[in-house]
Amino acid sequence: MIVNTAPGSYRKKLVVIGNGMVGHKFCEKLKEKDRHNEFEITVFGEEPHRAYDRVHLSEYFAGKSVEALYLSEAGWYEAQHIRLHLDDPVVEIDKFKKIVTSSSGISCSYDYLIFATGSSPFVPPIVGSDHFGVFVYRTLEDLELITAYAFKAKKAAVIGGGLLGLEAAKAMLDLDLETHVVEHSPRLMPRQLDETGAFFLQSKLEHLGIRIHLKKETSAIRGKEKVEWIEFADNTQLETDMVVVSAGIRPRDQLARQCGLKTGPRGGILVNEQMQTSDPCIYAIGECALYEGMIYGLVAPGYEMAEVAASRLTGADKSFSPFDMSTKLKLIGIDVASFGDPFGMNTAHSPVIFEDRMREVYKRINVSEDGKKLLGGILVGDTRSYNMLLQTYLNELSLPRDLESILFEGGGGNKQAGVLALPDTALVCSCESVSKGVICGAVASQGVTDVEGMKKCTRAGTGCGGCIPMVKDLIQESLKAQGKTVRSTVCEHFSYSRQELFDLVKIKAIKTFDEALEAFGSGSGCETCKPVIASILASAWNDLVIKQATIQDTNDRYLANIQKGGTYSVVPRVPGGEITPDKLIMIGQIAKKYNLYCKITGGQRIDMFGAHVHQLPEIWEELTAAGFESGHAYGKSVRTVKSCVGSTWCRYGLHDSVGFAIELEERYKGLRSPHKIKMAVSGCVRECAEAQSKDIGVIATEKGWNLFVCGNGGAKPQHAVLLATDIDKETVVRYIDRLLMYYIKTAEPLTRTATWLNKLEGGIEYLKKVVVYDELAICGTLEEEMQQTLDHYYCEWKAVVENPELRRQFTHFVNSDEPDPTVEFKEERKQKFPAAWV
Repeated sequence: MIVNTAPGSYRKKLVVIGNGMVGHKFCEKLKEKDRHNEFEITVFGEEPHRAYDRVHLSEYFAGKSVEALYLSEAGWYEAQHIRLHLDDPVVEIDKFKKIVTSSSGISCSYDYLIFATGSSPFVPPIVGSDHFGVFVYRTLEDLELITAYAFKAKKAAVIGGGLLGLEAAKAMLDLDLETHVVEHSPRLMPRQLDETGAFFLQSKLEHLGIRIHLKKETSAIRGKEKVEWIEFADNTQLETDMVVVSAGIRPRDQLARQCGLKTGPRGGILVNEQMQTSDPCIYAIGECALYEGMIYGLVAPGYEMAEVAASRLTGADKSFSPFDMSTKLKLIGIDVASFGDPFGMNTAHSPVIFEDRMREVYKRINVSEDGKKLLGGILVGDTRSYNMLLQTYLNELSLPRDLESILFEGGGGNKQAGVLALPDTALVCSCESVSKGVICGAVASQGVTDVEGMKKCTRAGTGCGGCIPMVKDLIQESLKAQGKTVRSTVCEHFSYSRQELFDLVKIKAIKTFDEALEAFGSGSGCETCKPVIASILASAWNDLVIKQATIQDTNDRYLANIQKGGTYSVVPRVPGGEITPDKLIMIGQIAKKYNLYCKITGGQRIDMFGAHVHQLPEIWEELTAAGFESGHAYGKSVRTVKSCVGSTWCRYGLHDSVGFAIELEERYKGLRSPHKIKMAVSGCVRECAEAQSKDIGVIATEKGWNLFVCGNGGAKPQHAVLLATDIDKETVVRYIDRLLMYYIKTAEPLTRTATWLNKLEGGIEYLKKVVVYDELAICGTLEEEMQQTLDHYYCEWKAVVENPELRRQFTHFVNSDEPDPTVEFKEERKQKFPAAWV
């Protein structure tokens, strides 16, 4: 390959050893900076694949193709005039003659040499680690070998409960193997999580069916011709068909040591702040480099090293400095993050801790003793506030007085205002070193209006993707600051917001997804817009959702929540929690007949679990005959209206809270909305029904009722806000009609009422103007639309059991009426449980 240069000019020869993520990033950075075409680049890669995304490697088991993992198009290296030798590692370096030699015999001279050899899996000295059936988890080739072997296996054990080990465990789950994780420490992810955070993570993993074995030191891997069991130092054993070792990494520095470069006592090529080794013509970047005693095992610092090396080679003055190792990950679908000093080990601090053991959410932040600075933290189960917490820590921003509010996205103030308050130097995308100023500048000067445009313009969000929520907020707020209208469209198939689509559906009397697509969409639709249109149609017309089965998720498609193990729950409506003895007996008889697990819920209902899909119509036929209706526990709709016993029985009760709760539940049952809605009615200020944690909360007073709105529990709990005081029942209902219809018409998809209110300009005061004072003059219309919707109510399950065609849809297999043979149960506390709940 010959590249034209100026006559008589000499091109510096540069060799890159390694074609991983960091080596590839170095090539990108150097080509961007080498404006005068000074370098002739040759790359040697050990694998047969060109550079691919190791961060998302586990997605290969979930169906992601190798092509989708590649970091460049097939012809990128040739187009950039880079010689690429794949499946041909460098085996010898003569740093005096400046020549490298590859395994195939290619000799290549250099002026500058870049080590990007990365790391290799650390395999502890375990007897039997060379057995057939023992694997490491590092490359695409490893994944292919694991996949091929897994066809013959039923159980897999992963040695290592850190980041890499849990990624490997996810891969084993994706291969439908019984999965065990073995960790020698007393907790999972000991470098990132404290004891409580690790407990929450372990609980979530166990609910997914992963068996966790802590404080277990593996002494041997045994078997005759292949792996059969593991022996531990405490003389216990674990039967398994295969073993994946993921116990950490070791820098690949063998070549460096062979050619005389200085290395650390525990490995790693010693580099200075310019990424130069002990030979100034040789650089090292990524996981093979040792800087100030630290091996950086994340992609972001590796990319920064690539930037520094490329800058120094092209004459720019840039240096590497100790890199923040904060990280946000999704392990097996579970969000985990830590930042700063997560354990509070380095500075005197005061911890602020939130625990929700029901939903397995744990949050901890460490605050300086004077309460002014954020020092670090841990998040498990809900990491939506991570980006803002990280920026608050990195930029030493002042903390609000109500410290607990910063644990929750949007809590304690305006999230977007907080994003704009960040300094322009705040590093938003650490993978690509993109600051807030660069992102806002791209919006202002280059016309960027969306995340995809920002990726192309600045590369922000193209690495691990953790910064994308903040990038999106910055784009939207920058556009608003310019006085531009920010339109939030559903997806590429519908260039409208949900609110606009709702109005169009009503105006055009659209009744199906195909009609909506033909009238104001394009293409065939996708997994984003189909559920949105389904929700709009259900809210607008209250028609049977199962008619739109092909655009619904599993729960709405089968009018039941799918549970662990693959069975479904049956939840009949019990308005206000009031139920007759005869109906209680009927539920018991049905549960006994179909062998269903029973539980009384926090919403004053009786849930029955463990029904096979083909049994659902049979069960509901009996329930509807006994006078029960669908409880809509599966839908984005009004769920329950919880109540205390009120004045009927309680000596403190002021009004009949049970009767009012039943009236409200009977009125709004089945009402479809952007997200689920829960209500409660309390008979006095003692609040036994917990009304102030609900979307709609009604509390009795001596003069009438107080109405609270837009609260919710869950991973991000929020107290409801007082809308009106001392009003009569008729006014309560009128205000609820208006508020719910306004919410249904204007909220974005999957937005709870609490989040909707947080984002509503003007907040509760504006909502009062709309709902109470009718300043927009739309209350009459809202009430009419609500009544029209309620007039179309019918029990969805009654409609199904009476329609043979709809009943035929409830089968596990399309070509057989047989139940799922893989569903297994065990008995515990005299009831059945899914076998996976171990």
